[in-house]
Amino acid sequence: MKFNVTIDRDEDGVWIVECPAIPGCVTQGSTKDEALTNIDEAIKLCLEVRAEEGLPLTIETRQIEVAA
Repeated sequence: MKFNVTIDRDEDGVWIVECPAIPGCVTQGSTKDEALTNIDEAIKLCLEVRAEEGLPLTIETRQIEVAA
């Protein structure tokens, strides 16, 4: 499966990675590479928990165009 993730850096320099298609699926790392490695495991665990709880594995996400 392929997922889009967001990558951001907080005020302390910690990298935050989130998978918008899976509610609550977020992780961090001291480097961007570490955070991206961590999101792989976080996605697997979040999908496992959602399946066990009978929840939809993902929610719908869309890309939209906004006129500036």
